[in-house]
Amino acid sequence: MTTAAAGGADEAPPADKQPSGGTSVPAPREPVSGKPSGPPGAGQGRTRRSVTGTRRAVAALFLLPALVLLGALVVYPIVYSVYRSFFDQTGTGFAGLDNYKALFTDDTIRTAVKNNAIWVVFAPTVATALGLIFAVLTERIRWGTAFKLVVFMPMAISMLAAGIIFRLVYDQAPERGVANAVWVGVHDTFAESAGFPKAHPLPVHPLKAAGGGAFVTKMPVRAGEPVQLPLVGVLPAKMPGDAKPAKAPAPADDGRITGTAWLDFTKGGGGKPNVIDARELGLKGIKVEAVRGGEVVASATAGADGVFTLPASADGAELRLPASNFKEPYNGVDWLGPSFVTPGIIGSYVWMWAGFAMVLIAAGLAGLPRELLEAARVDGANEWQVFRRITVPMLAPVLAVVLVTLMINVLKVFDLVFIIAPGSSQDDANVLALQLYRSSFGTDADLGIGSAIAVLLLLLVVPVMLFNIRRIRKEGRR
Repeated sequence: MTTAAAGGADEAPPADKQPSGGTSVPAPREPVSGKPSGPPGAGQGRTRRSVTGTRRAVAALFLLPALVLLGALVVYPIVYSVYRSFFDQTGTGFAGLDNYKALFTDDTIRTAVKNNAIWVVFAPTVATALGLIFAVLTERIRWGTAFKLVVFMPMAISMLAAGIIFRLVYDQAPERGVANAVWVGVHDTFAESAGFPKAHPLPVHPLKAAGGGAFVTKMPVRAGEPVQLPLVGVLPAKMPGDAKPAKAPAPADDGRITGTAWLDFTKGGGGKPNVIDARELGLKGIKVEAVRGGEVVASATAGADGVFTLPASADGAELRLPASNFKEPYNGVDWLGPSFVTPGIIGSYVWMWAGFAMVLIAAGLAGLPRELLEAARVDGANEWQVFRRITVPMLAPVLAVVLVTLMINVLKVFDLVFIIAPGSSQDDANVLALQLYRSSFGTDADLGIGSAIAVLLLLLVVPVMLFNIRRIRKEGRR
């Protein structure tokens, strides 16, 4: 009969302690930890390992290149920018907080701060809202994938290309700028379009200036004597497309006044002043008023051949071509002017980034439990209630990701503002990133001011980043 060593672990348990069935109790496992089991001091001298079994020295060796790059490209520039922001333009004199005071006293920089606030509030909100609307509406249509592709396509365009595109879109001339072409088309549908800007009579014509841009006949008109109202200075592009060759009207024998308003100009030369030539066109749509004693007693509009007819009450009155015939045409909105340049550039940003928001929100929407949505519909909720009370709250984490990402992005927007805003409006569209460039480079560069702006941008980004980190940790604890 063999005996085990005193205190040996291999000694069999007593018979009354044996489990039924003759099975043996497995030995307890050593705890999984970084510390070796056994008596104290048994594991001393060994290299400690991480949870994954990797030696910490090896892990640090692999992380070293990334840490060096992080320090050289991120940490050092931040530290040096903070240091440089306390010095003057030359970098030799200590300026204290003067550069930071300039951020809130200089009108140009204050405009940049104000515009950045507008960007942060409106651009991410509008882009996220549009992305949410697109994602929800395209979920139920057959061609939703194609629509999402079209909306997301601007993300494949660089900021430079997008800036050039929208510089043309916002062009003031309706024949070149798409935005004003649409706007002018809508305006002219509901309002009277301009007539013949810059048209005027020659000194030999029977018309003279009446003040305010109007023209009046030099002599009162008489019944039975056709009136001639010739003008020059009408651009070919401004002539009505359906204008016909001008013709002299037949004298009226019932006391009415007849006449012709035409463009007294013959292409290629020829023709005589005050004489209707066969190749001269009538001024279709021009308004003619009969004025007696300063009051309008009758009015008429010329036809396609320039002929007009006034009632007998116009006999003995002067004929006037009112200034409304010669006003400049409506050319739309000055999108790149001081008033609309910032909203216009924000519109181009939304055009680019609404697709980004839509794709992320659509991915989150695809992961929603459909049984909750269907249960709400079964309980009698309409689509608006389902969207407002179920879809949006469940998409809140995704919406927060999109909103925070876009807020960080707009804080450093530079390309679109620099390209789209013309020189005359660049100060009105100024943002901090653009002002940082303008202050740091060029013949009148002030690196002290530029560094202070960079530090301010960093301070503005930090709260958004902290919010994002807290949200990520909160999501990780769920």
